[in-house]
Amino acid sequence: MLGDLVTRYLVLLFGYAFPAFECFRSVEKNKVDVEEIKFWCQYWIIIALVTVCERIGDVFLSWLPMYGEVKLAFFIYLWYPKTKGTGFIYETMLRPFVTRHETDIERKLQEMKAKGWDFAIYYWHNCTELGQTKFFDALQYFMSQSGKSTNSKTKKSNGYEPSAPPLPVPSPNEWPSMAMHKSKNRKRS
Repeated sequence: MLGDLVTRYLVLLFGYAFPAFECFRSVEKNKVDVEEIKFWCQYWIIIALVTVCERIGDVFLSWLPMYGEVKLAFFIYLWYPKTKGTGFIYETMLRPFVTRHETDIERKLQEMKAKGWDFAIYYWHNCTELGQTKFFDALQYFMSQSGKSTNSKTKKSNGYEPSAPPLPVPSPNEWPSMAMHKSKNRKRS
């Protein structure tokens, strides 16, 4: 567990942070070296491709022993000054493949872009419609709760609950008389 955590941070550091800083330094130099800029652009193209493939194939790859360590070693191989693996992988594998299939890749990406846009619009519409419905349901619920609290305030101030049936009023024959009350007091004393 701890080794996996350390490996992840090292991949972040040596696979993304350090190369990003080196790319920044190359771009910001007063004297721009085209070869160095080309190298870092090739590096980021390879990293983007690896990241996309990794997201798709993560189910099949992540369980392999030392997967994180191999990935870290690959990232360092790509930019390490003595190996400069970026140029080798780009020139021997990536460039020939992409140039051979460039039109198919572009067509597929355009189709996916259009489908993705339609998908985003569809879900945006459904989410806003659902959100609006839920908002008005919540508003209606709170309004009904405030109506109940108004009724409870009326109950507290008047001493009765308006929704409860009224108590029966006794007839005058059922009222106790004062004479009866006085006779009870005499018997006690």
